Amino acid sequence: MKQNASNTPGELHVLLQILTKHGSSVEPKPLYCALSLPGRNMIKPKPVIAWFRQDLRLSDNPALSAAIGMGAPVLPVFVLDDDSAGEWSAGAASRWWLHESLASLDTSLDGNLQLFRGRADLIIPELVEKTGASGVTFNRCYEPWRVNRDRELMNRLRDRNTFVGCHNGSLLFDPQSITTRGGTPYRVFTPYYRKGCLEGAPPPRKPLEPTPVRRFSDAAGGLPLADLELMPTRRWYDGMARAWSPGEQGATLRLREFLDNGIAGYADGRNVPAQAFVSRLSPHLHFGEISPNQAWYAAADCVQGGALRDDLDVFRSELGWREFSHYTLYHYPELPHGNLQRRFDRFPWITDRKALRRWQDGQTGIPIVDAGMRELWQTGYMHNRVRMIAASFLVKNLMQHWHHGANWFWDTLVDADLANNSAGWQWVAGSGADAAPYFRIFNPVTQGNRFDPDGEYVRRFVPEIATLPDKYVHCPWDAPANVLADSGVVLGETYPTPIVDLKASRLRALAAYREMPG
Repeated sequence: MKQNASNTPGELHVLLQILTKHGSSVEPKPLYCALSLPGRNMIKPKPVIAWFRQDLRLSDNPALSAAIGMGAPVLPVFVLDDDSAGEWSAGAASRWWLHESLASLDTSLDGNLQLFRGRADLIIPELVEKTGASGVTFNRCYEPWRVNRDRELMNRLRDRNTFVGCHNGSLLFDPQSITTRGGTPYRVFTPYYRKGCLEGAPPPRKPLEPTPVRRFSDAAGGLPLADLELMPTRRWYDGMARAWSPGEQGATLRLREFLDNGIAGYADGRNVPAQAFVSRLSPHLHFGEISPNQAWYAAADCVQGGALRDDLDVFRSELGWREFSHYTLYHYPELPHGNLQRRFDRFPWITDRKALRRWQDGQTGIPIVDAGMRELWQTGYMHNRVRMIAASFLVKNLMQHWHHGANWFWDTLVDADLANNSAGWQWVAGSGADAAPYFRIFNPVTQGNRFDPDGEYVRRFVPEIATLPDKYVHCPWDAPANVLADSGVVLGETYPTPIVDLKASRLRALAAYREMPG
């Protein structure tokens, strides 16, 4: 029987070179198997499973490129694995985003994305068995539950002599490759980023050229998107839908908008919540609709000839902070639960459910904190400067455990990321790697006056006090009675009185930090 031209020894030799180039560790089985049909024998190509995870894009996707390079039909697969994720299954806002992003990816794949729900370590081998797939390719993830599951899955597939291609498609620098001279993980950002990454590691790989998927497998059996039950039952997500465009196309447009209008002045402007200097790429990066490599090099391309070098350096260092969070989670998998500085295990946190609820609802009586919490609820996002202010207020002024804040952000942020969320909250609390010193307590009035001097951000999200003069918009409790009356503000009725006294609560927190054992 005459072989298909793509099954020649020369082509298979090239294929093996491609697989080696992409980091494959197991030789693939033959790509074709004979099927017996009435009256004739035919050759049916064996598919390669491209397992999408937090890389919901076609461009610069190493795992997808490797699958395409194998020359066989590609079976694109996504598995919603809440069973393995357990408590870290996606929150409500993230699930809305995931629904929209999967719909976008399916459109890009001409309706060929196969969706499944359940334990991926069981579903993927079942698909291999069902379809006769010659291999599985995927990009690495670094959450502890995914690391453990993927290790078991790879062993299971390799025991079946199934080719496994595992790639880095989500980070600039692989966490396993960056260590101190002593071979230990870095715990401070600046030496990690400057010495470990920029000086001690190869430059981030350049984005891969897009490779179209020319052949899809005809294997079926996936679920309709609606059966993943990602969409909330109540339409509270309308504000998020107006604010965001999930998917690879939306990510590309968002990056272009930032480079055209945001990166000039980014170094200072990124701290001003009312202005459009921040990239707002975080949810697109989390879901892998765009790679950090694309952002890293696209930013450099628009900063030619030395102009805006400071802005580029600061933007890249923010990508570096994302890397450091994933690096820390990889080396310290207890990060989401346990204090990296164990003396914080004995910190005298206060349990006050009413205070926590007022913080969640944006009803603390502290304008910039309330503005941030309301922005979060309405849009699924909060400006990074305001995140630090709101978080500091919760853990230091209210002395609530950082777990409460991390859990709320996990459920309400569209960019909820286990590494960034856990590391960020531990940084503010002072308990993490490279944490803020205990005496750093953000004064929300000072921060508001500095970064929102005309109150534009506060007025946008706290309209009850929008008519107050700039002098009092961040501290309405200081406004004279006639000013409050002229502005139609009645503290305790139209807008809450402060939940705590800022000065007294700061002193209380400082005393608790100083007296902490160890």
